[in-house]
Amino acid sequence: MDFNGTWKVYSEENLEEIYLSMNCAPEMIVKMRKEVKPVIVIEQNGKDFTCTMKTPVCTQVYSFSIGKESEVTSVDGRKFKCTVREEGGKLIAQTDKFTSVREIQGDDMVEVCLLRLSVQG
Repeated sequence: MDFNGTWKVYSEENLEEIYLSMNCAPEMIVKMRKEVKPVIVIEQNGKDFTCTMKTPVCTQVYSFSIGKESEVTSVDGRKFKCTVREEGGKLIAQTDKFTSVREIQGDDMVEVCLLRLSVQG
């Protein structure tokens, strides 16, 4: 699996719902983020990764190693713990609130985020 490269986001579905459900960004930032398609630069060195998300407004950088818990910063600056594993050529990141699966499909990197929602009653 080789995720090295510069990846331009060209399509996103349910972005607002995901951000608001995770309570990871104020509504104003979420609405602005919907209009901006970031560029994601991934540098991979074996099991070590550095990801840089660039937008005209800000740049966010985070690093992780496969199988080790890492600290990631949300859009609004809050920090949370995340562990990434490699499974069948996919990068699977898990937190207590979501799972993200990234994989290479042809010339594209596809990411699917799944939320963990609890039932209250």
